[in-house]
Amino acid sequence: MVVERDHHGFDAPAPLGHPARASLPDGHPTGPEIGERLPDFTLPDACGTQIDYHADRANRKSVVVFYRSAVW
Repeated sequence: MVVERDHHGFDAPAPLGHPARASLPDGHPTGPEIGERLPDFTLPDACGTQIDYHADRANRKSVVVFYRSAVW
């Protein structure tokens, strides 16, 4: 397997120029802005326990990181 590093330092088995490695087009939404309230959602944690984002935080501050999936 050939792994190529792009100018951001990201290594992936997909060749440079492959559509899966392309950046988002200009003007494409990238997620909520800093300070913007997120919608209600429930997701499993690493152990499979369902976590309700707003209810389980009890109004404490938090950081949510969104990332684009990698080419596997």
